[in-house]
Amino acid sequence: MAKDGSAAEGTRLQVILARAGIASRREAERMIAAGEVTVNGRVVTELGSKAKPDSDHIKVGGRLIPTARFKEYFVFNKPVRCVTTMQDPEGRLCVGDVVRNLGKALFPAGRLDYNSSGLLVLTNDGELAQRLTHPRHHVEKVYLVKTGRVASERMIERLRGGVRLSDGPTAPAFVRPIRQGKSRGWVEMRISEGRNQQVRRMFDAVGLNVEKLVRTALGPLKLGTLGVGETRRLREAELSALRAAVELGDAVARPQRKRRPAKKR
Repeated sequence: MAKDGSAAEGTRLQVILARAGIASRREAERMIAAGEVTVNGRVVTELGSKAKPDSDHIKVGGRLIPTARFKEYFVFNKPVRCVTTMQDPEGRLCVGDVVRNLGKALFPAGRLDYNSSGLLVLTNDGELAQRLTHPRHHVEKVYLVKTGRVASERMIERLRGGVRLSDGPTAPAFVRPIRQGKSRGWVEMRISEGRNQQVRRMFDAVGLNVEKLVRTALGPLKLGTLGVGETRRLREAELSALRAAVELGDAVARPQRKRRPAKKR
């Protein structure tokens, strides 16, 4: 733990507990403050404390939290009206429900808002998840956006050049119309930033209402034909490309598939 003297680096405890599916980050913070969490036998109550989930012994209420020996990676096509959290106090469908159905201790690498759908990575690889979401790695995200009116060329140019939002101007973006009808249209947008609801806010800033928003790619990873609400394991080539995109080595421990016994002749 960084603040308790046992480790110089690590991950915040509330993040570790949330990723392990123990509780939401807010509930995990309450558990820490209440003295319910121990790291290597020591009670931790300071919210800034960190630990290493792969090597430290972390207990909640006296029970050791599950740790991941092998790294696993899945693509999830998140539907609309699904919350990108491990638990939801309002009882709505959340990513945690999907993870529990898979029977694996995974967490989402990044977020998609409640009314958006598309590609999410589910993993237990904290380092990869952190790099995918950190702005310094400039991982490109591709969105298909259905607008409530036809986007004019002036609107498209404003989006391409970047627009001013409440938290500052956005970077230039790749934007191109896909299909334009009489009253509605589809636009493709590619950005490398990751602000809260950034795409919706950018379109709103130029006078375009977003009716539908789908993330179709994250770096080299494509959603493809994966059905809404479905998951699949990343292929080896996809994982290698994704790790290369965030400057991680190619070597990674993954579960070995069980071999079927050879048939007797």
